[in-house]
Amino acid sequence: MQVQEFKIAGLKLITMKKFADERGFFSERFKEFELPALGIHDHFIQDNHSRSQAQVLRGLHFQYEKPQAKLVTCLTGQILDVAVDIRSQSPTYGQHVACILDSENPQWFYIPAGFAHGFCVLGDRPADVMYKVNAPWNSPGEGAIRWNDPDLAIEWPLQSPLLSAKDAQAPSFRDYKLNSRF
Repeated sequence: MQVQEFKIAGLKLITMKKFADERGFFSERFKEFELPALGIHDHFIQDNHSRSQAQVLRGLHFQYEKPQAKLVTCLTGQILDVAVDIRSQSPTYGQHVACILDSENPQWFYIPAGFAHGFCVLGDRPADVMYKVNAPWNSPGEGAIRWNDPDLAIEWPLQSPLLSAKDAQAPSFRDYKLNSRF
């Protein structure tokens, strides 16, 4: 297992071992007992699975009540996964990390609580994304930030993605900062 740290404290890209031959491949995708050695002390209680068609962008989402840490992986297809630091006291507040998650490469992107999260599908086929969370979904305590906010300067590879109504109407990062609960 390899771990990549980023300029934003807490974010980690974990690459699992993959054993491949002419039949396909095998990988141990999740080993809870190894997480503490990686500095991950969250207890994950739920797995979520989404399928998104080509050109779909989901996010940027967060929960301010019962904040969620996430372990994100791509099971089919390929995505650009993005985490934005929305912890108001953080020296990297408003900064983001983006990484490509691909079904051919067994990886987890660890996103601690206090980040907005989103992803878009790369290529022309659907992507299945699975993510583990350490707290249940809490609709009254959730929020979103506009995916293409110029203050965040995220370089999404899509110009006109397919969005949910909620994501299309999400407030700006400036508006988020005025009402921040982190």
